[in-house]
Amino acid sequence: MSVPRDQSPECPVHDGIDRRKTAQLAARSIVPREGAAPVQKAGLARAIMRSQEALQSIGGGVGVRYKNPDHAPVIFLDGMPHRKKRMAIAKFLSPNAVTTQHRDVMVRMTEELIGKLRGKGEARLEDLSFQLAAAVVSEIIGLTNSDRDARAKRVERALYAGIAPRKPGLAGQMQALHMTYATLMFMWMDVMPAKKARMAERKNDVISTLLDENYVDQAILIECLTYGSAGMATTREFIVMAAWYLFEQPELRARFLASDMQGQLAVLMEILRLEPVAGMLHRLMKQGAPAPDGARAGELYAIDIRAVNTDEELVGACPFAVDPDRAARQKENGRYMSFGDGAHNCPGWQVALHETRIFLDALFRVPGLSLKRPPDIDWNPGVQGYELSNAIITCDRVGA
Repeated sequence: MSVPRDQSPECPVHDGIDRRKTAQLAARSIVPREGAAPVQKAGLARAIMRSQEALQSIGGGVGVRYKNPDHAPVIFLDGMPHRKKRMAIAKFLSPNAVTTQHRDVMVRMTEELIGKLRGKGEARLEDLSFQLAAAVVSEIIGLTNSDRDARAKRVERALYAGIAPRKPGLAGQMQALHMTYATLMFMWMDVMPAKKARMAERKNDVISTLLDENYVDQAILIECLTYGSAGMATTREFIVMAAWYLFEQPELRARFLASDMQGQLAVLMEILRLEPVAGMLHRLMKQGAPAPDGARAGELYAIDIRAVNTDEELVGACPFAVDPDRAARQKENGRYMSFGDGAHNCPGWQVALHETRIFLDALFRVPGLSLKRPPDIDWNPGVQGYELSNAIITCDRVGA
């Protein structure tokens, strides 16, 4: 725990102490890739992330090659292929798509999940948040031709098998077999039925678009898993984290419930600023190309999202306070580096924020709601992010 950093009158509501839930764990756990230069200042981080000469670097690889580059997941692309792919998927993730297409499933699933909670009087918050995220992402992708609850479990197994830290020896071999089995089950039970249905009749979803572009089955599977890991796993964690803050801070909770949509989003983005689900991103500056001031061509950089999001040059005084008015005061959009920046910023950030907002607004209006058990915090080195589990919430039971 850090010592107070700011006792000035500019921030009278906060004592300057770092009370972030995952700060100490992240400080021990975030490790830049070998050979990567850490970046903790906002100015340099933004310059690198926004540079057209910066290449995406994931899992130790840069510029992953595909037989057909047009069928490579957007996360692995750079330059014109990346821009082309982003434009193709933008229609599914735009603000207009959220309000006209995806909001219905967000509201419908929220009502169903809240109904189940009130019927039982108790639930694990991460289960509710994952079911919501899985339903929303499935609708966007087009995974709607298999049993929803069974699909959510299969998606969860496939996603978490894929991002789990690798084990050595026999345990690692068994882990690889489990990942293969989970992926194949997801493919045959969920992806293939969706593909078959859209071969007969296209819909306004990702799989229909992929079929129009003649994607092969393996490429469709990879796209589904890419969207899944980005839209399900991360949203699941953030919903639990945001709820934890609202449970523990009555004034913040009251402000959230009394605010309009923009006010609620401001609260959520402030929490996410302090608790970004992804802790570090890597970028490689092109060899022989002009680099931003402070960076060097050919250098691999590790962008420390948590450090950048608490850099006072960017966020102002008292960086550890949850201050929903901060972004307006700093003339920022409130996202800071939580969803990345530049060409590779998270394309689904508005979907994630709005489903979180809709769900938490309904959840915190449930009579008798309380946090019976705060979540356990673990760290996944594969994604350089936190994982929350075993958060138990209770409420007044309907008819009890």
